[in-house]
Amino acid sequence: MSRLPPLLWLQAFESAARTLSFTAAGNELGVTQAAISQRVRLLEDRVGQKLFVRHARSLTLTPAGQAWLPSIHDAFVRISEGTLEVFGSTLEQPVTLRTTPVIQQSWLAPRLIAFHRAHPQVAIRVVSAIWPDDFGPEGADIEIRYGKGEWTGVEMQPLGAEQLLPVCSPALAEKLITPADLAGHTLLHAAGFGVGWPGWLQEAGMAHLEAQCRSLTCDNQVMTLALASQGGGIALTHRRLLEQRMDLVAPFALSALSDERFWLVRPSRRHVSDETERVWQWLIGSL
Repeated sequence: MSRLPPLLWLQAFESAARTLSFTAAGNELGVTQAAISQRVRLLEDRVGQKLFVRHARSLTLTPAGQAWLPSIHDAFVRISEGTLEVFGSTLEQPVTLRTTPVIQQSWLAPRLIAFHRAHPQVAIRVVSAIWPDDFGPEGADIEIRYGKGEWTGVEMQPLGAEQLLPVCSPALAEKLITPADLAGHTLLHAAGFGVGWPGWLQEAGMAHLEAQCRSLTCDNQVMTLALASQGGGIALTHRRLLEQRMDLVAPFALSALSDERFWLVRPSRRHVSDETERVWQWLIGSL
């Protein structure tokens, strides 16, 4: 009986070891983070040694993992080269686009629909990222990231300046005439943004008002906007994310500028396929 572990386990190890992230490996291989973690654990059981040191939000390789990775990586490279040599480059490779769910729903979806209608022959694979370390140069041809643009090894195109403003359901908006009317209502917070409710309230001259409001915090804007649309409170969001939202209104005209913004990002040291370039230029042209 062969002692070689299953290919899926080896693939999960190689991707996770290269990216040092189970989430990134899952995005790259089109499976969940939990699936990658399970495959790696099964592989560790098979070889009888730990391959990763698991920290709270990161991974490092054990000495055994470091020693094994070059052999596994080289094996996959040889398989890829052999496949290309025998079958040529006729295998269709989709353009992988990675971004957060809220950008997918509110900004990307209508643009992808228009692109697909104009270029139905181009295959696209969209994968999700929630946390900043879900992003990275591996596994995606194009990303839409949020931040100050302080990344290395990538080409970047800003989507434009960002303005954040409160949004809520139309029924709730009728009760909000001035920012002072927020008192007693629920403010919906999305974690991970440089400018949040404290920044907007200060811009409105109502910095003291937060203590008079109830609070509910989520780790993503998809949930805060969903709660807001159902009358669960008032969310703070980016003006550009309201393009396709008919269930949310902005009760106040005041917005707060942010030094963070959304960026189109792609690796600067990678061959760019014609299909990837076409998607990239389409998204830039839609700004």
